[in-house]
Amino acid sequence: MYRFSNTVIGFLNLFTLLASIPIIGAGLWMARSSTTCEKFLQTPLLFIGFIILIVSLAGFIGACFHVAWALWLYLFVMLLLIGALMGLTVFGFVVTSQGGGMDVPGKVYKEYHLQNYSPWLRKRIKDPQYWVTIRACILGSKTCANVISWTPYDYLTKDLTPIQSGCCKPPTACNYGLTTMTQEADCYQWNNDPNLLCYECDSCKAGVLEDVRRDWQKISVLNIVMLVLLIGIYSIGCCAFQNTKRAVSDYPHGENRMYKVRPRWDFYWWRWWHDRRHQLY
Repeated sequence: MYRFSNTVIGFLNLFTLLASIPIIGAGLWMARSSTTCEKFLQTPLLFIGFIILIVSLAGFIGACFHVAWALWLYLFVMLLLIGALMGLTVFGFVVTSQGGGMDVPGKVYKEYHLQNYSPWLRKRIKDPQYWVTIRACILGSKTCANVISWTPYDYLTKDLTPIQSGCCKPPTACNYGLTTMTQEADCYQWNNDPNLLCYECDSCKAGVLEDVRRDWQKISVLNIVMLVLLIGIYSIGCCAFQNTKRAVSDYPHGENRMYKVRPRWDFYWWRWWHDRRHQLY
């Protein structure tokens, strides 16, 4: 019976190994688009995915080939991974709970404001070293190539992605006519140069964060599904560990605890003397 159980657990561990591929794919999917370029949430997701892949391989070997220490290591690391994935999922929901676009009267697209997003995301996006990388990524993707040639009618009838809305045009509230009114800081950051545009605007940073928020909310749904599967497989893996110990000890009901299976050193001598006495008398 224990051989059959280990076979089933081996297949489940193989399934866990295969199930780690969507997590890795989700992390790569966040970098698929040259218009988003967000990496600070992609890296931990890829790390967890690759660890699950390696540890699941150890669990598969331990269950199918009765390697108890490999299966024990698998269960221990899987417990840590379940906790890490759970924490990452909760963290993702917390930091992406804020944000979203604001409707613009008479326009199809929305505009985004940096102060509407979580402090942790704002701190990361305002890091000059990090923003230089994202700015170069957006500029190289030619995201704004079509938008800068739009007519006023296009702005009334066409939608914009969050990055296009924040980086490729000045805020709608800006007034570049003869006015003495104080305007938003982003209005003074705008430049018609295709290499400048509004890439230094807070609205551009907000557009990037909106892409992060949308992508991470999709990833969090996948993480919840993976958590349910991993917890279920971990529970069955505990049974596999007991089965593996039974297979190693060759005792179907558990490990042999009889440490006096072999006779003591004087047993055979005493047995010979006892037999000789019976023969003489």
